[in-house]
Amino acid sequence: MDKMIEGYRRFLARTWPARQALFQDLAEHGQNPRAMVIACADSRVDPGMIFDAAPGEIFTVRNVANLVPPYAPDGNQHATSAALEFGVRVLKVTDLVVLGHAMCGGVRALLTGAPQEARDFLAPWISVARAARGKVLRCTDPDEAQERCEQEVVKLSLDNLMTFPWIAEPVRVGALHLHGMRFDIRSGVLEVLDADGMFRAT
Repeated sequence: MDKMIEGYRRFLARTWPARQALFQDLAEHGQNPRAMVIACADSRVDPGMIFDAAPGEIFTVRNVANLVPPYAPDGNQHATSAALEFGVRVLKVTDLVVLGHAMCGGVRALLTGAPQEARDFLAPWISVARAARGKVLRCTDPDEAQERCEQEVVKLSLDNLMTFPWIAEPVRVGALHLHGMRFDIRSGVLEVLDADGMFRAT
């Protein structure tokens, strides 16, 4: 915790003076991001840093393995779906990105099983991506299976986004654009999902 407080003090001394006017404008006029990113909670993957974005530019939701569950307005708690509803229907973002990453622990748990200590919530959560796991079971190389499954999870989340009627309709009329990406934390390479279903370095 001491290291975090020291970091805050550096922010206050070095960054805040240059950004104070921006924060005051955001406080006065509210946020108006054009993009929303669904990213993994992994501490090594910071969408703001990856896209070199200023405060107020990206509306971000982070969860284990950057998963989007299917549309299910059943009255239960749905944190990711709630963030999507706010970003798409209230903030009216025009671009929605699912950002996966290399060496994803959530994807590893999907492939090999959740750790014994994380079965209450993690195991049910990653079961959202069972279909992605099924597509890579024939891979005999664990590294290849991991990479392919990370890509398949991004695709599955994009498919699930289209089950939300208030996402499918603006996508249909061109008011909202969906994007799939995968960031390699080892090399810094960002892969973008093309229309042919392949991920290519940008």
